[in-house]
Amino acid sequence: MRLFVAVYPPPAAVEHLRARITELQVGRAASAGVGVRLADPAQAHVTLAFLATVAADRLGAVEHSLDQAARRSRDSWLAPPRLRLAGGGTFGQGRSTVMWVDLRGEVAELHLLGRLVRSRLRANDLRHDEKPLRPHLTVARPGDRLTSAEVAADVAALQTYEGPQWPARELVLTRSQPGSPPSYHRLAVWQL
Repeated sequence: MRLFVAVYPPPAAVEHLRARITELQVGRAASAGVGVRLADPAQAHVTLAFLATVAADRLGAVEHSLDQAARRSRDSWLAPPRLRLAGGGTFGQGRSTVMWVDLRGEVAELHLLGRLVRSRLRANDLRHDEKPLRPHLTVARPGDRLTSAEVAADVAALQTYEGPQWPARELVLTRSQPGSPPSYHRLAVWQL
C-alpha cells in the first residue's frame, strides 16, 4: 500500500481557494479545455509524511505510530495549530511544473507535528520520505501547457491570496492509488 500522513483543510477553506484558482490563467485554461490539471478539491491535503509502499502486515505499526504522535500532540498543545492557505509558488519546470499554495499561521506547530509523526514512524521502524517538510497544498499541474509568463503571473496573483483561518484538528492516514488522476482513501483519523 502507498500511504501518506496528512492534515486536510476544511471544505470551506478549499472552496475559498478553488474560487480564487478559477480566476487565474490556469483556472481559465482548465475551463477552456486546455490540458492543465487542477487538483481535485475533494482530495486537497497537506502531506506531513510520505511512506511510499507499506506491506499490509505493517499497517498496525503505522496506526500505532500515528496514535502515539496524536496523543503526544494533544499533551503538548493547548489547541490544534491554526492555519490558512495563502501565497504560493511552483515546483519543477516545463512539463513538470506544479503550482502550489503555501500555509501561514501556526506553521511552526505544523512543523512540530510533522517531526513528531516522522519520529514515531522511525521509532517503529517504518521508512518514510526524509525530505524536509515543506507544507503546501498542490492546486494545479499546468506542465508546459501554459507559458512560463502565464505561470509567473498566476504565482504573482497567488502572493496576495489569503484564505480563511482553520484549525488542523485531525491527523489522517491516507492510501494513495496511482492513476490519472490518482485517488486517495482515508484509512484512519486521529484527533489533535
